[in-house]
Amino acid sequence: FVMDVPQQEQTLIISDAAVNIQPTLEDKVHIVQNAIDLAHALGFDEARVAILSAMETVNPKVPSTLEAAALCKMADRKQITGGILDGTLALDNAISLSAAQIKRIDSPVAGRANVLIVPDLEAGNMLAKSLSFLAGADAAGIVLGARVPIILTSRADSELTRLASCAVAVLVARARRE
Repeated sequence: FVMDVPQQEQTLIISDAAVNIQPTLEDKVHIVQNAIDLAHALGFDEARVAILSAMETVNPKVPSTLEAAALCKMADRKQITGGILDGTLALDNAISLSAAQIKRIDSPVAGRANVLIVPDLEAGNMLAKSLSFLAGADAAGIVLGARVPIILTSRADSELTRLASCAVAVLVARARRE
């Protein structure tokens, strides 16, 4: 989802909130790369990717923290390209510079993330719908990874969300052709 959140100065990309129920690490590599490519198609200056979990430290008992560490190492080794990755990060220190500073997290992503990679569909769906229904965010939904972009909307989505989803699909298709 591409989210325009009133309290955020920058647009957020949230992935994956609708398709991959319990993505594997291999799935997440593709999800992250697709989200970075989407950020570039939308004209983001830089894709700053936060790999989210419930905490900002790697904990062997929390699989999403281990996957975040692996994804960041994969980016270091150019298996994922075009973005700056950091994780594991909790949502607060991914999007709030003051939260990141309070927790003494020094990174080019912490507090500045514009791409949020969630651990699973449940987390992503709840985050996206919370932003839409509680924070008044405008959204556009798109599925990436297929031969063509697929517009994804909910029955409860507004006309603006449906039109924005079409616009994002057009931008992605154009970026792929170029």
